[in-house]
Amino acid sequence: MTADATLFPRFMPRVVTTSGARIRAVVGGSGPPLLMLHGYPQTHAMWHKVAPRLAESFTVVCADLRGYGDSDKPASDATHAAYSKRAMAQDMVEVMRELGFARFRLVGHDRGARVAHRLCVDHPGAVERVAVLDISPTRRMFRATDVSFATAYYHWFFLIQPFDLPERLIGGDPVYYLRRKMGGWGSAGLSIFDPRALAEYERCFANAAMIHASCEDYRAAATIDLDHDNEDAAAERKVACPLLALWGERGVVGTQFDCLADWREVALDVRGRALPAGHYLAEEVPEDTLAALAEFLA
Repeated sequence: MTADATLFPRFMPRVVTTSGARIRAVVGGSGPPLLMLHGYPQTHAMWHKVAPRLAESFTVVCADLRGYGDSDKPASDATHAAYSKRAMAQDMVEVMRELGFARFRLVGHDRGARVAHRLCVDHPGAVERVAVLDISPTRRMFRATDVSFATAYYHWFFLIQPFDLPERLIGGDPVYYLRRKMGGWGSAGLSIFDPRALAEYERCFANAAMIHASCEDYRAAATIDLDHDNEDAAAERKVACPLLALWGERGVVGTQFDCLADWREVALDVRGRALPAGHYLAEEVPEDTLAALAEFLA
């Protein structure tokens, strides 16, 4: 039995070919469409504690971002455009259209929330409302970097180093790196993760192509994504749909950033609150996360 069969009962696997990649997803439930996007260094498996419950009210699509999980890992170049949040967002708009959904609700955690931010700006007609979990906007976080943030989020500055330094170092023992990284961001180490989900993260992250693609994701964030964000700021383009920000009160975002104020710089209609967790809200405090999402998405 596959991990999806046990983690996402009654969900069906789908592979959608977009203009830039083949995207792997699972789809379940009925009702208004809801797209859920994961973070680093995870896959769609991170939603297994909340997606089946949300599928009681929504048609839920949990997708692997390009470069992650079992989605394609397109070739990149010096521009890192293949892993820009613009390219990742375009994938997801095309996935939802292929599934019959021109307009949908959207939830993203970590990297997936950065894709969600870009999707809302580039495709404002596609998103009814969006929830972003445990991030402040990329541009804001880079602008506010100090010793404390750089120490806590050292991977932001490690992964953007030129090919192939981070790839070689992580590739020497990818499971150790993944476990060390994920175990340090939660509220109770690795114990918050279902062993089946953790095994999926380890299986996918052991792939050298995913290690490289995830580095390209971060390289894009520090280059082309910032260019796009700066263009938005200059043109005063903001997220127009209602936005919910949730963050862990014990995480880096919760302790070092003013999340609501940060999102109000780039979005017109913002609300949100802290949850009693570290970084991995959907796996640390699934009931709190579910309640907040269900209220907002209804």
